[in-house]
Amino acid sequence: MPQGLQGILPIIIMFAIFYFLLIRPQQKRTKQRNAMLSAIKKGDKVITIGGVHGTIQELTDQTVTLRIAHNVNVTFDRGAINSVTAQSTEASSTSSTSSAPAETASKEEAK
Repeated sequence: MPQGLQGILPIIIMFAIFYFLLIRPQQKRTKQRNAMLSAIKKGDKVITIGGVHGTIQELTDQTVTLRIAHNVNVTFDRGAINSVTAQSTEASSTSSTSSAPAETASKEEAK
């Protein structure tokens, strides 16, 4: 093996390891987070990075207004949302019309 290749080969291997173990997973998480932030809508229940639970009342490109208690609305940056815990009821009722009878039947059984 040539002397120059022997010196560069460990650096290339280290870069490949860093790429597959650190860089690529971070890019994947960033892409998922950006998709989640762009998919949020009014009525979704979310958790902020500070741990505040609330329901989205207003939504702009940069800010989100959350209702955290009765008549208590707080405005956050859109990037402060950590996760969505529940989708809005409008989206779930329009997307699953076939499961509506099953839900009412299970509610009647619970009574």
